[in-house]
Amino acid sequence: MKGFGRFRQPSVIPGFGLTLGFTITYFSLIILVPITALVLRSTGLGWNGFWAAALDPRVLASLRTSFLTALIAAGINVVFGTLIAWVLVRYRFPGRRIFDAMVDLPFALPTAVAGIALTAIYAPNGFVGQWVAPLGLRIAYTPIGITIAMIFIGLPFVVRTIQPILEEASKEVEEASATLGASRLQTISRVLLPSLTPAILTGFALAFARAVGEYGSVIFIAGNIPFVSEIAPLLIVIRLEEFNYAGAAVIATVMLAISFLMLFVINLIQAWSRRRYGYGS
Repeated sequence: MKGFGRFRQPSVIPGFGLTLGFTITYFSLIILVPITALVLRSTGLGWNGFWAAALDPRVLASLRTSFLTALIAAGINVVFGTLIAWVLVRYRFPGRRIFDAMVDLPFALPTAVAGIALTAIYAPNGFVGQWVAPLGLRIAYTPIGITIAMIFIGLPFVVRTIQPILEEASKEVEEASATLGASRLQTISRVLLPSLTPAILTGFALAFARAVGEYGSVIFIAGNIPFVSEIAPLLIVIRLEEFNYAGAAVIATVMLAISFLMLFVINLIQAWSRRRYGYGS
């Protein structure tokens, strides 16, 4: 009873048992059960069959394309998303509210529409593609096009994660840093970035997770060329169309494992940064 008493902390709002039960049930039905079913389906091939399907050269190429482009896109979004959030929070200029609202456009825009629009712009005969094609540079139907599509759909996650932290940050701290003789670079690196690091890592993780699983806005601009611009989610759909359900489950399980491992590492780094700089504790 003492152990249970320590586990159940007193609260002003009653209903701990009911809400905890609902949380566990909801979490199990929505997340644990589907993931368990996916893993069980993939192991139906046996370990030899599982590894044969997972190590297929086409599967490895699609996984490399998906994760590499997602990492690059998330990294680019961290840099420019932080700058956009800074401008929207710290400056007042005509049309700021319009730009602020446009950040959320990828949330509201159907992914297929975004994919068609990006393809029309960056295709060899598109508005931008027609100018770079004579230079020997192809954007659409290459990993470059995939990265651009992932940047488009991942940018809001970074901006909306960092923006509230910047709004709460006190300008007096920056002014005090300048008063004490710190340069602008020192103020940014030693005052601003430590407080923004957990939010930046969270935005990176959200943008990366969104990009890895993206399908609608990528398949149009990717070109879907095996070993060149074929993403893993598309290969899963192809396996399903071939009625190779176990093979599709294997690819999905591998993606799940890699994504979980990377997000786990990011969360560890985020927790370390919070302990080191004393934010969010």
